[in-house]
Amino acid sequence: MSPTKFTPERLLADSIISAYHSDVMLHFHNSKNYASNGQLLSTTLNINDKNVRENNESFILYVDALDHPQHDFLYYEDVGLDTAHKLVQAGTIEDVYGVEELVFRFIYHYLELNRDDYFWVADYDWVYGWEDLQKLKSLPFDPDWCYKNPIYE
Repeated sequence: MSPTKFTPERLLADSIISAYHSDVMLHFHNSKNYASNGQLLSTTLNINDKNVRENNESFILYVDALDHPQHDFLYYEDVGLDTAHKLVQAGTIEDVYGVEELVFRFIYHYLELNRDDYFWVADYDWVYGWEDLQKLKSLPFDPDWCYKNPIYE
């Protein structure tokens, strides 16, 4: 996300809209994470499939504070992005494994609202943009979508 565009409140608002459009449940308890020095790091959202009691599908979305120490995105060259456009790491999704379809639905609608943003898969060092998600949406769902480099798909 562009540093000039990011606010935690905007990410929270867009997450609510994305959850609504992706037909999932969103739980916001306003539980804040602090560093040992008292600095606010993030707050969390739980994104759950509506049938979470049957299928146990959910993930945690951390919405980073503006002054989070790991806020600056430093991996431009690793993922093939232009260093002329400054980005920040606005949030983190925890535990994607096993909930790939739920993450896809949520991220698809988030990027639909924020077409200049990216979904970065840190373990694999690649990013998905809006066009990548549109392409994937037009195909039969692949549960391994986020484990494949979108450049080669």
